Amino acid sequence: MTRAELAAAAEKLLRLHRPGDPVVLPTVWDAWSARLAADAGFAALTVGSHPLAESLGRSDNEGMTFDEVCAAVGRITAAVEVPVSVDIESGYGQPPDRLIEGLLDAGAVGLNIEDTVHGEGGRLRSPSEHAQLVGALREAADRAGVHVVINARTDLFLRRDGDDADRVERAIARLSEAAAAGADVLYPVGFHDPDTLRRLAGELPRPINAIARPDRSDPASFGSLGVGRISFGPFWQYALAEHANDLLRRWV
Repeated sequence: MTRAELAAAAEKLLRLHRPGDPVVLPTVWDAWSARLAADAGFAALTVGSHPLAESLGRSDNEGMTFDEVCAAVGRITAAVEVPVSVDIESGYGQPPDRLIEGLLDAGAVGLNIEDTVHGEGGRLRSPSEHAQLVGALREAADRAGVHVVINARTDLFLRRDGDDADRVERAIARLSEAAAAGADVLYPVGFHDPDTLRRLAGELPRPINAIARPDRSDPASFGSLGVGRISFGPFWQYALAEHANDLLRRWV
């Protein structure tokens, strides 16, 4: 794709994020799963690090290299005609310009960036450090001429970091700082009760990403909570694996 085509795809992806009318981005991992989701009618896709790592025989939490990620993403974007975002974990130790150029060269127009630094013992970036990285990614995308859709993720809930009593407030402060630095979407990853999800959507300054289980969650339950984007993490792959195991057990 040319840079002009990538820029148009990025703008399309950004416009799909409407709080209260969330875009669903099935989490894919290879050309087959991407074509399956696109043929089902989804307007955009996201590549998940966990299912992608599984498909390559690697471990999640940056057991892959960034080059391996880009090679896989290139096969995915070649197979579909919808915008594709990519979970780049904490950045694989790569500088922002390398991350943006690698994704664009692979045909992707969005990214997730998380605040757990896997290459440094799993430490949690400070709010300002995470915001600085988001800002550097935004500047790199601007230099490349494409408004790459940045989804800033915090792992505070997954890690159960700090005191339960103020975790929501700390997540809101952390993600608000990322939004001010240039994030388009905010991802307080984890399964939240409706009141918490509504509060996060109401108090954060950008559309929020919620995670759902495709075989269990109610698709209609997220809009009224103000969610702007839904993805599946590894749970679509898990559901397919469970069904595959049921089929295969008949033949063992």
